Amino acid sequence: MLKLLSRAALAVALSAVSGAALAQSGELSTEDANRQFVIDLGVGASVQPRYESADSYLVYPFPIVSVGRFYFPGLGQVVDGRRKAGVFFYPSFNFIGERKASDSVDLTGTKTVDWALELGLGGGFRTEHFRAFAELRQGINGHTGQVGQLGVDGIVYPAAKWELSFGPRADFASDDYMDTYFGVSASEAANSGGRLTRYNPSGGFKSVGLAARASYDWNDDVRLHLQGGYDRLIGDAADSPIARNGSENQFSVGVGMTYRFAFDLFK
Repeated sequence: MLKLLSRAALAVALSAVSGAALAQSGELSTEDANRQFVIDLGVGASVQPRYESADSYLVYPFPIVSVGRFYFPGLGQVVDGRRKAGVFFYPSFNFIGERKASDSVDLTGTKTVDWALELGLGGGFRTEHFRAFAELRQGINGHTGQVGQLGVDGIVYPAAKWELSFGPRADFASDDYMDTYFGVSASEAANSGGRLTRYNPSGGFKSVGLAARASYDWNDDVRLHLQGGYDRLIGDAADSPIARNGSENQFSVGVGMTYRFAFDLFK
């Protein structure tokens, strides 16, 4: 029983790594399907708002990691890369850069918000043509609130080397997060020269939108990825003077590439 539980726990942990990637691993070749380890590693770049609710954009890099097969001595092949349906878990992470008043005239008078790292967990259920998931993260440094996302995707395979997914998203955040990025204190309002008014938002859903991604298997080792998204600020986020000065409509486009490493360590 202990061995069975250990195998299940490790499989959950490793499937989590796959879930953090831009897209899941593609079909494995016959040779790779017999390897102990199959890991896709890569990097991408995304064009997205300079800060949440901004109407200007910057390019940000992001890593891509996906595990197709993983072997653990004593437990065997805990991730085999062939399962197309079931429950999955993955680590969820996000990085938010520093925000300064000098970033935009829309932020005149506001205090600097330090960079923030968000760490948490996501999970859901998928079949070959459907995926539903939820994420929850804890903020560190720049904010200490909690944020999360709910999403549903339809998944199609228009050709042998292509995987496409598309679906709605809803993002939510706690009071601390909302106050950090959408709140305006009395002193900030006074220093803004009339651009901002005092505002104290509450936690709740902050945006709804759509996300799409496409992955193409260039060959057995190289995979190309393209993703895009649109979010509309809602509720207390949309009512913030910062958002009204910026934009309630938030767009993003990202591209990336991964290379597949397949190898044996325990033969």
